[in-house]
Amino acid sequence: MADEMVPKAVVDILMQQISTLQATVERLTALLEEKNQIILNQNRARFGQSSEKRTYLLCDGQTSMFDQAGDGITEKAPVAAAEEKKTVAVASHKRKPKSTLDELAANVAEEAIILDLPDAEKYTQDHRPLKYIGMDLVRTELIKEPARIYVKKYYVRTYADPIAEALTGHADIRRPTAPAPLLPHSYASASVVTDVIVKKFADALPLYRQEQMWRRLGVNLKRNTMANWVVLTAETYLKPFSDAFLAELLRQAVIHADETVLQVNKEPGREATAESRIWAYASSKRAARQIRCFRYEQSRKGACAEKVLGGYTGVVISDGYSGYNVLRKAVRAGCWAHARRKWVEAMPDGATQENALAAKGLEYCSRLFEVEQKLEGLPDAERREQRQILSRPLVDEYYAWLETIFRPSGKLKKAITYSLNQREYLCAFLDHGEIEISNNQVENAIRPIVVGRKNWLFCDTQAGANASVVVFTVLETAKANGLNPEAYLNHLLSVLPERFAADPQAPVDDLMPWSERIQEMFRASDAEC
Repeated sequence: MADEMVPKAVVDILMQQISTLQATVERLTALLEEKNQIILNQNRARFGQSSEKRTYLLCDGQTSMFDQAGDGITEKAPVAAAEEKKTVAVASHKRKPKSTLDELAANVAEEAIILDLPDAEKYTQDHRPLKYIGMDLVRTELIKEPARIYVKKYYVRTYADPIAEALTGHADIRRPTAPAPLLPHSYASASVVTDVIVKKFADALPLYRQEQMWRRLGVNLKRNTMANWVVLTAETYLKPFSDAFLAELLRQAVIHADETVLQVNKEPGREATAESRIWAYASSKRAARQIRCFRYEQSRKGACAEKVLGGYTGVVISDGYSGYNVLRKAVRAGCWAHARRKWVEAMPDGATQENALAAKGLEYCSRLFEVEQKLEGLPDAERREQRQILSRPLVDEYYAWLETIFRPSGKLKKAITYSLNQREYLCAFLDHGEIEISNNQVENAIRPIVVGRKNWLFCDTQAGANASVVVFTVLETAKANGLNPEAYLNHLLSVLPERFAADPQAPVDDLMPWSERIQEMFRASDAEC
């Protein structure tokens, strides 16, 4: 009997269903892979290393904590018995000697406690005096005494000429001029406000904890009072420095830019849960004057970057955020640390260069950083020449390899897409010897803000947010120039009241953190850094 012919319409319907099912399978597979990557990254964040070193790649024979397959991973061929038994030379390890108290407290004052025998015991039984033969050190202790808190009251003595008053009816009254206060009608002093600012913005201690600390010292200093002191001090004395730092930064050849989240509770027309931003700008590592500038904005729009960098014509190094595309006059450079981080996030568990594409991508980026490390000390022009010789072939090979990867998915696709989309900016360093290949400079500058935010959580008002970025600008710029930030800030708040009382527009060039006198006075020791 002849085979029955299947109607073409039925075949078309079946083929359409097969195509739909195949698309569904591909979509669900990609979704499953994405969920697996989320679980893997959570496990890595919880149990794995926190750095981005290359130890994500497994050595031969090493097993993984999490036995999962991932993007681009294939089954590894069995290793021959002879290869399994090969030996590997391991470099010798020298342990750093344990630090002594003299090293730990090298800059701390010493007090000698000499223990002596009572006079009656310095004689023998037949009353002959004992001879002193030496002194031995038996113990060393590190001592901390409570802070000394006291109230300083200023009195002025008044003098008059009673004879002149009797003859003329007008007294010749004379009195000295009291030094200008830090804040009018306030008992705030330079030392106390410095202590409050440094503890919050350098040591990440919220004001409510400082309130408790003051109470233990016997002072009922409220957090609202301290907050007002910070705002007024920032507006009156530190804002001119913040503005001057930004003006100096815009004259430099390279600027690093980034932003981070900030919550401000009482912003007009916005909910307390709305996310604002702190925009950060930093000098290049090679700049003679190191500057860290922070600005508070209500959004992450590119207009915020344009407000600061709109007229800048140098090189701006940033991550892949498209908001920086509004900078038409500046040369944009990308961050290879971000590209490398995408490969780390895409790394399958149990990855090696032989069985995972992400591992190979990570290796390309790591080799690029190794080349940069060798070129670190070269002048700008010479480093540019060496980049053309050493780095450009590696970058070209990297992008040629990216083009060969077929239909990636999940985190692997994101890593590849990032590098391809950012190619123009990632390759900019090849033609500019004065720039770095990563944006780590400004990311490190933001870290104190991120650490502090975990403790004080938010800013209550816009005035508080603006004061915070001004304070961070001054403290972080001081640290970047090698100063002890607490000593430097205390000096500013000690001399500026008198100077600004005489002239609110008085110049402050001699107080800049890179000035020779300030460097001599407040250069931080290794123990203070």
